[in-house]
Amino acid sequence: MENSTPSQYISSILRKNVLVKLYNGCDYKGILAGLDERMNLAMEDTVEYKDGKHVKTYGDAFIRGNNVYYISHDRKPQE
Repeated sequence: MENSTPSQYISSILRKNVLVKLYNGCDYKGILAGLDERMNLAMEDTVEYKDGKHVKTYGDAFIRGNNVYYISHDRKPQE
């Protein structure tokens, strides 16, 4: 999304499929259900990946904001 603020971007991907990359190298794909002012995330239908390999599937997941490296819209369907 061009010429937008971070909060506008986050609003645009709320309730959509996202990819969340953590500082420890883990990736989470799922639906961004919500977040708070500290960027703590609530996700639904979450799948965890490490080094590109499926690790575990979760129903709901909560990720502490200080662990998040970045969040992006995930246009690819989950495997």
